[in-house]
Amino acid sequence: MAFMVKHVVGGQLKNLTGGLGEEKPEAEKTDAAAQGMTQEEFEQYQQQLEEEKQEREANFAQKKAERATVRSHFRDKYRLPKNETDETQIQQAGDDVVLPTELAKMIAEDGQEEASKQSVFGHLSNIQNVDMDQLKDKAQATLEDLKKQTESCSLM
Repeated sequence: MAFMVKHVVGGQLKNLTGGLGEEKPEAEKTDAAAQGMTQEEFEQYQQQLEEEKQEREANFAQKKAERATVRSHFRDKYRLPKNETDETQIQQAGDDVVLPTELAKMIAEDGQEEASKQSVFGHLSNIQNVDMDQLKDKAQATLEDLKKQTESCSLM
């Protein structure tokens, strides 16, 4: 209640007096004096803040470029359409874009797995209830039988 009375009456009272009697010491103080520093210390502080801001922005741009590289890798891998914003982010970062080592290992492992899946044995291992060792033994036995038959053949 007191707040409402002060708000209503205080605004009208200021209008009547015209703001006489009010002092504005903050307008006379500089930013450096307001923070308790000399002008030179304040300029150094502002310069340090600006350098830190630029460093943060550079790190952020680097991370964005790394993520864009990962996305473009997966787009290539799964044959998806390319995104121009990712390409521009990579170009803006320059040649400094390097994948994190853990991610590079994961990508290399994916490539090895795909290569093994594309081979004949990779396709056979995907079929359930297939014993690879037994299959290899049968293939070797069949090959040896063929060699024996060709040795006994009169045409060869």
